[in-house]
Amino acid sequence: MTLDSLLALGFLLGLRHAIEADHLAAISTIVTERRSLLSSSIVGAFWGLGHTLALLLAGVGVLLLRFQLTDRMAHVFELCVGIMLVLLGADALRTLVRRGVSHTHDHPGVVPRPHSDRWLVSRPLIIGMVHGLAGSAPLLLLTLTVMPSPVAAFSYIAVFGVGSMMGMAFMSLLVSVPARLTVQFARTNLAVRGLSGLFSVGLGLFIVYQNAVLNRLVA
Repeated sequence: MTLDSLLALGFLLGLRHAIEADHLAAISTIVTERRSLLSSSIVGAFWGLGHTLALLLAGVGVLLLRFQLTDRMAHVFELCVGIMLVLLGADALRTLVRRGVSHTHDHPGVVPRPHSDRWLVSRPLIIGMVHGLAGSAPLLLLTLTVMPSPVAAFSYIAVFGVGSMMGMAFMSLLVSVPARLTVQFARTNLAVRGLSGLFSVGLGLFIVYQNAVLNRLVA
């Protein structure tokens, strides 16, 4: 394959990368809180940006500084993703429970914004970076074995990152649609957001078990 073909493949793989379950679980706990579809897309784009930054930093360590990513480190990063999913889901559920207790004081048809606007950027950026570190080992292994030079390898990572940004922006938009469609129906809206929190907690616990117990990170 030519370099152009490899870069095009990297872009397509970045788009596909956005639909992985742990990515959607994490981002769904945020976008279902947003007031507009546009802000949901922005959340996804910043997730992709954080993911790309983490991959580029890992690339500097592996491709330029010759740092070795071991299997144990990869499992540690995956464990961090699992813990993060549990915390995100638990926080979403806690917010819903608290809101359910005081629902008689809420205005119907309004989705409250529990966090300030700075979370629109910082939270998905951090989440994306954690996911990027967890996914860095297989991607960097591919670039080391296929790409002819460090420049080509970083180009591949960059276009992969652009693909993941675009893919996650689109997927965030789709994930937020049910919450927007049910905004006038308070109980249904709470149920949709509750399912998102439960999914995040459940998947996070599975990832924690898989990496901490099955892969024996915890003796």
